[in-house]
Amino acid sequence: MSFTLRSGTSALVISMPHVGTGIPEPLRADYVPRALAVEDTDWHIDRLYAFAAELGASVLQPRYSRYVIDLNRPPDDAPMYPGASNTELCPTHFFNGDKLYLPGREPGAAEKARRRELFWQPYHDALRAELGRVKAIHGHVLLWEAHSIRSRIPWLFEGALPGLNFGTADGASADPSLARAIEGVCAANPAVSYVVNGRFKGGYITRHYGAPQQGVHAVQLEMCQSLYMEEEPPFAYDERKAGEIQPWIERLVQESLAACGRVHGK
Repeated sequence: MSFTLRSGTSALVISMPHVGTGIPEPLRADYVPRALAVEDTDWHIDRLYAFAAELGASVLQPRYSRYVIDLNRPPDDAPMYPGASNTELCPTHFFNGDKLYLPGREPGAAEKARRRELFWQPYHDALRAELGRVKAIHGHVLLWEAHSIRSRIPWLFEGALPGLNFGTADGASADPSLARAIEGVCAANPAVSYVVNGRFKGGYITRHYGAPQQGVHAVQLEMCQSLYMEEEPPFAYDERKAGEIQPWIERLVQESLAACGRVHGK
């Protein structure tokens, strides 16, 4: 199985599309040796969101690395952020712009189609089905896209990112009250910077599945890894930092879920 799904009891579905670290054995020889350390992983997100079980959340996460296929990119590989550096459906570069593959070993059209069928499609089939199941029970659903990234990546953005980067596709993927709830929580913790719909407005999953008029509200949180871990190898989890930020992440999810319920009279 290329993913794991733990179905929950609440109206919350958490997707972690970049937490996978596996690279299938037949593909490993195509990459430069450095790629096998999968440095651009959303490290430890599953650990940081351990509170999800207590919230009754459904949690979906892949087995394989984004270096194999990026589950948060559209199947036609259209750029998510026109005019900026973008990673592809089957990435060919590290986040610093270096090449992932040995010369002449990049995936061609047939290989990209194969990976899309084997890895991308099953994840999205599972996500779509779980959103439908949860909505049928509760009448609405909050899809929370859990991501993390190094705070400084010049190839992707200038300077340092705010600590917490929320995306609702410029308001199209979730009712505006969710963004207001998020801002209210963030205002109570001024030590951590944040932005709503800044550099990261939400990837394919947020934009594709978010349909607030149909009761599906999608929010992406791209958080700086400096808030909970070491940003350099070996990318260790920092218990002290994580212990400080984790309650705030849980509160953000809880308040967004409550706002979602109020929109639908719950």
